[in-house]
Amino acid sequence: MAVKDGKSNTGAAKTKAKKAGKKTSAKKAEKKTLIIMESPHKAETVQKILGPGYTVKACIGHLIDLPKSRLAIDVDHNFEPEYITVRGRSKLLKELQGDAKKSGMVLLASDPDREGEAIAWHLRNAIFAKTDKVPVRRISINEITPQVVLDAVVKPQDINEDLVNAQKARRVLDRLVGYNLSPLLWKKVKNGLSAGRVQSVALRIICEREKEVESFTPEEYWTLDADFRAGRFAFTAQLISWRGLKPELKNEEAVNEIIARIKDAECVVAEIRETDRTLKPRPPFTTSQMQQSAANRLGFTARKTMQVAQQLYEGINLGASRVGLITYMRTDSVRISQTALEEVRGWLAKNFPGELPKEPVEYSVGKKAQDAHEAIRPTFVNYTPDSIKEYLNRDQMRLYTIIWERFVSSQMTNAKTRTLSADIAAGEGLFRIAGTKFIEKGFYKVLKLLSDKDEKGGHYPPFKTGDKVQADKFYPEQHFTQGPPRYSDASIVRVLEEKGIGRPSTYAPIISVLLDRYYVTRTNKQLIPTVLGRLINDVLVESFPHYIDAAFTANMETKLDEVEESAVKWPDMIREFWDPFKDRIDEVGKTLESFKGSLDEATDYVCEKCGKPMIKKLGRFGYFLACSGFPECRNTKSIPLAKCPKCGGDVVARKNRGRGKEFYGCANYPECDFISHYKPINQNCPKCGQFLVEKYDKKNGYHKACINPGCDYLHSDEEEAGPSGRAEGGKDDEE
Repeated sequence: MAVKDGKSNTGAAKTKAKKAGKKTSAKKAEKKTLIIMESPHKAETVQKILGPGYTVKACIGHLIDLPKSRLAIDVDHNFEPEYITVRGRSKLLKELQGDAKKSGMVLLASDPDREGEAIAWHLRNAIFAKTDKVPVRRISINEITPQVVLDAVVKPQDINEDLVNAQKARRVLDRLVGYNLSPLLWKKVKNGLSAGRVQSVALRIICEREKEVESFTPEEYWTLDADFRAGRFAFTAQLISWRGLKPELKNEEAVNEIIARIKDAECVVAEIRETDRTLKPRPPFTTSQMQQSAANRLGFTARKTMQVAQQLYEGINLGASRVGLITYMRTDSVRISQTALEEVRGWLAKNFPGELPKEPVEYSVGKKAQDAHEAIRPTFVNYTPDSIKEYLNRDQMRLYTIIWERFVSSQMTNAKTRTLSADIAAGEGLFRIAGTKFIEKGFYKVLKLLSDKDEKGGHYPPFKTGDKVQADKFYPEQHFTQGPPRYSDASIVRVLEEKGIGRPSTYAPIISVLLDRYYVTRTNKQLIPTVLGRLINDVLVESFPHYIDAAFTANMETKLDEVEESAVKWPDMIREFWDPFKDRIDEVGKTLESFKGSLDEATDYVCEKCGKPMIKKLGRFGYFLACSGFPECRNTKSIPLAKCPKCGGDVVARKNRGRGKEFYGCANYPECDFISHYKPINQNCPKCGQFLVEKYDKKNGYHKACINPGCDYLHSDEEEAGPSGRAEGGKDDEE
């Protein structure tokens, strides 16, 4: 039904678009209007909406930009950038220039943000360089729907020069920082390294958290649970008080002493309390909130979230029509349009009338938000996840579902819960059980993927004060205090947003560049700095503490916003930064000691090609062995991590084809097909002599275990039955 409605809307919009196209064509001797977008998929969707009166093409990102081979910033003349046609893009640029000359009008429809505005500005200048007879205007499309596209093409605007200046300032600023810090690292640390204005601050945050993790000393503590019975009702409660104080159970002896004193004591319900709680719906997604929810709920990386969101935004084929399913996915605002508000309230009135508030729910936009675009929402509320699931792949369906649920629930009534907590007196101890139930489900009625487990309701104890209960069994359990967690994609995005570092469009690229440069690795969804990343961070923080600083970087983002608001001229902003920064660069270049070769280690391995010793070196993707006879001998190989239990060969790190997932296999493959998905730790099992590996599970975190499935040394109770190392080399090589 929803898809059918979409078809009719598209048809009506096409009719209007044809009329608009005919008016333009009549004025320009039947010439078509050329629309240039960034994405081919988006161009295809818009072409279907507008019909034959328009030609819609894609520029596929920047066609004109700064060259990669040199600074290309004239620091002596207002930091004027030197733009060139991007290598390999001249053919497409000439094609678009030719199409523009044959058109009656050109509408530039690149993405509605700073980068998109800059792309439009460059395209306009490139077209004007070939002809000044064709009008070139800018249109902004926040959602790829018939009505929005139609409204955009009939109301073109001028390019926002302030937005272009903000992008230019950001580009020049990043170029000045990157192209001065990176050569310094090449000279003092290692060739091929890079540093950046924002990425280096993000790296510092991750490295500082790693130091906290490493310096944390776990402390032992115990908890005590007990099984109770009240008639046919059985429940488990936890000790929350001993002799009127919070219990401090530091060891097993302390717990056993309490058990001995209360195991035969009479148990009675001492107090019952009921607490009502109101749960408010959350606002529609911003970019960072979407990335955090997708990471926590769906296990997506920030990069994957943005890739899937881009697909939903650009358009999905729903039968005979192609529809953009969500609004623009780079935003820091929770604002929604009046049209969308009326649509969602109409849908709720029909489907959940009891959960429709009398007045629309309003959400305040954060102080740091640019508020340039709406929140991320479905373009048509009628396109429920279930109604279009046959047209979406699994990732698209799951991300679309949480976007749809978050938006629709944001305009529903509050939920209300009631929690009953009961205290059970057992001698001098007090145990507590709590159960929660919904009084009013409110917005929870539409939540599935976004529903919190701890807010779905639970057992509600059916007893009253004074009831006697029977203690059946006690469960003492050992714990250790947990240190600060390493950052995940979700938590680092949250921190970057809170500190004002970067913008919605940069969160995912920041993480990606740290991973691509091997400054950080991702293990079990945790971001862990590498030896290389920590060395670079130490050098930069020690030498440039003022610039590799969260507060400084956030202040620069604020100044870029001021450029966009025309409150500051961008060359003045850059000059204020550049002069002291350049002085510091020159000073550090003269005084910083060289770390080149400091990470190289001599080994006992001998090059099988020339007989010279092999050296352990750190490369872009980790440590490897290289012949000391370089450059005469260029032999390199992976570092052996353990001895293969099948053939006695070397076990080395390997990569799957395609996804690049690391595993560990015998260097004698394909003759020997031993593989393990757990990393060897250069230590042999004291029981069987095979090597130990590093494993991870939710209960025990990181821990050691023997690779031998027949050996029980240090195996976790949570591990599934079966071998930890498998001889299935062929299959995993292709994954």
